[in-house]
Amino acid sequence: MNDILKDADTRMDKSVDATREEFAVIRAGRAQPSMFNKIVVDYYGTETPLQQLASFTAQDARVILIQPYDQGAMANIEKAIRDSDLGVNPANDGKVLRCVFPDLTEERRKEFIKVARSKAEEGRVSVRNIRRTAKQALEKLEKDGEVGKDDVTGAEKRLDSTTKSHTDRIDELLKAKEAELLEV
Repeated sequence: MNDILKDADTRMDKSVDATREEFAVIRAGRAQPSMFNKIVVDYYGTETPLQQLASFTAQDARVILIQPYDQGAMANIEKAIRDSDLGVNPANDGKVLRCVFPDLTEERRKEFIKVARSKAEEGRVSVRNIRRTAKQALEKLEKDGEVGKDDVTGAEKRLDSTTKSHTDRIDELLKAKEAELLEV
């Protein structure tokens, strides 16, 4: 029973971390290299994360310079960035790609808040799915006669409190991201 609860807790932690990473991709005010984490580039026929193909430099609050390690990949990197949901058109000077992020309008900020809310809901759903799986495993233990009903009831209460703490952490992350997005 304890193994089931520990496994559920570990998996819920991973869901919270994944949600945190999703939030890092959403741009607030400052352009950051982490915004490019989800972009993959067709590199000689292989889908490769952009982070492995280039170095990133934040020139100022709105400009990121991308220096590819292999100049032959420049066109594919440029295309992947243009096709992404970042909303930037990289300028290619032959050596580096310069991504200038426009100032966030109120409308764009509201769009990003909607995106953040949907990412948070995905994280909460993931945590609840883990809870359901763990609860089914606990019920199976009881059905097989390995543990008593009281033990399962106590374990389910611990599982519910773990689930609540993880969903609360996701809600806190969302609240922080919304505040960051609304900050002008």
